[in-house]
Amino acid sequence: MTDGVRELRLVVTVDDYEAAVGFYRDVLGLTEREAYESADGRVTILEAGRATLEIADPNQADFIDRVEVGRRVAGKYRVAFEVDDSAATTAKLAAAGAEVVAEPTRTPWNSLNARLEGPGGVQLTLFTELGE
Repeated sequence: MTDGVRELRLVVTVDDYEAAVGFYRDVLGLTEREAYESADGRVTILEAGRATLEIADPNQADFIDRVEVGRRVAGKYRVAFEVDDSAATTAKLAAAGAEVVAEPTRTPWNSLNARLEGPGGVQLTLFTELGE
């Protein structure tokens, strides 16, 4: 690809930098690509596999929240991670301090989705595709 977008990078600003890096890198298991530190601050770039941008209208966002949580809870932004086992990953992230908003739930689109709140107040969906 010579023109166009090459990478989607979501930038999350958090008050507790060490806790957030530990949560996403050490607990969730994202691979550290690079990290920088200077007198101006710190940043760590973590690999999260393939990236997509999902755009939903307000009705669809409401529907997703109702399916995953039972009520509208997410703001304009929510980060979704596809994982091998959303139930086990939910338990692991909860043990590391994430707030479980909704336990894993089978969705109409046949995935097992859980909702959490991670460091910095970021809404997270963990999903496992269940196949046919």
